[in-house]
Amino acid sequence: MKNIALVVGATGITGSALSQQLIDKGWTTYGLARNPSEDITGLQPVVANLLDLDSLKLALQNIAPTHIYITTWMRQDSELENIRVNSLMIRNLLDVLSPKKSVQHVALVTGLKHYLGPFEAYAKEGFLPETPFREEQPRLDIDNFYYAQEDEVYAAAARDGFTWSIHRPHTVIGKAVGNLMNLGTTLAIYASICKATGKPFQWPGSEAQWNGLSDVTDAEVLAAHLIWASTTEQAFNEAFNVVNGDFFRWKWLWKKIGDSFGLEVKGYNGTMHPLEQQMQQDSEVWKKIATENGLKEMDLNQLASPWHTDLDLGRPIEVNTDMSKSRKLGFLVFKNTEDSFYELFAKLRLDRLIP
Repeated sequence: MKNIALVVGATGITGSALSQQLIDKGWTTYGLARNPSEDITGLQPVVANLLDLDSLKLALQNIAPTHIYITTWMRQDSELENIRVNSLMIRNLLDVLSPKKSVQHVALVTGLKHYLGPFEAYAKEGFLPETPFREEQPRLDIDNFYYAQEDEVYAAAARDGFTWSIHRPHTVIGKAVGNLMNLGTTLAIYASICKATGKPFQWPGSEAQWNGLSDVTDAEVLAAHLIWASTTEQAFNEAFNVVNGDFFRWKWLWKKIGDSFGLEVKGYNGTMHPLEQQMQQDSEVWKKIATENGLKEMDLNQLASPWHTDLDLGRPIEVNTDMSKSRKLGFLVFKNTEDSFYELFAKLRLDRLIP
């Protein structure tokens, strides 16, 4: 049977990289989004609202995917609302496709909040999880929409007989516009503003993150991991961590990034300097930078997500991930993290998104 992929969230960092790799491998690839992009040649757009059953039924009436890749979520004001909305999205999608009996595998992308807890709970619930994170670590006794999403996949798999995989990346580094969680591009925008205004490239986060070991996940690595797990029998019905495979300390990488933009670099100085505060008055500054340099996007909020970058860089513990499970089963893709950032910056310049 020909592989037919449905990428849910095809305009995001992960979804766009995955869609390109699937198309390059000869898969028929549909990209579901509320506002599909036309930037990827060969991607067949599907316009639908995952919270609207009628919208989904209409959009998917002539599509019978063999593989579903869920790479999106909707941020809500509370974790209980995150649970309600994000589990409903998955339930609606799998319920609509269930009568077709075409689905062979569902891959769900979540993340390290599986081990850390939701955004507002970082280190506030009286625990500091042990690192490096391993897949066998039990769920936390706390509300978490990732758990609800997993449970929807498990229930539908038991009903319809498809296999599944869960993918838990660390911070994903890749190119996308309008993404809620975009650390790499946020740092590029911040560095560009520092360059234009003469401000130092000030570390925004915690001492623990500055000094501790960390890792990230390149979008291309995550895409390869999704395809591997969804087509490799020994990887079926398993949850996996997925990161680049190297470790770094931010006090080293921060200087590398700052130097690459020609900036004065300032590290941790005893206090945190959140980017959300540093950049809250920069909308007009960015418009001026964009106008002077002929950039494509003048809206700072479409490129930068300081709130999410602050959460990542402000954690009170070092955060890193064990990849042994995937390695033992044969996934050997590796990416140097310094290259991940430099390649992203090059793409952003090529696409006229930063100077």
